[in-house]
Amino acid sequence: MTTPQNLRVNGRPVRLAGEVPLLDYLAELGVDPRAVAVELNDRILERPEFATAVLREGDVVEIVRMVGGGS
Repeated sequence: MTTPQNLRVNGRPVRLAGEVPLLDYLAELGVDPRAVAVELNDRILERPEFATAVLREGDVVEIVRMVGGGS
């Protein structure tokens, strides 16, 4: 049996059924990992780290969608 995990995502409390790989969580949200920056516990993750990052109890996550623009 997995233990529920309580964490904060973009300033809001989130409860997950257990530890969740970051890429799985992004997929659940319908977020393309190529279009976001992720900060996990005050550290910006490099894109290759997305594949090994796991969301756990007490984590603080910020997911920021990158927006392109021009003049």
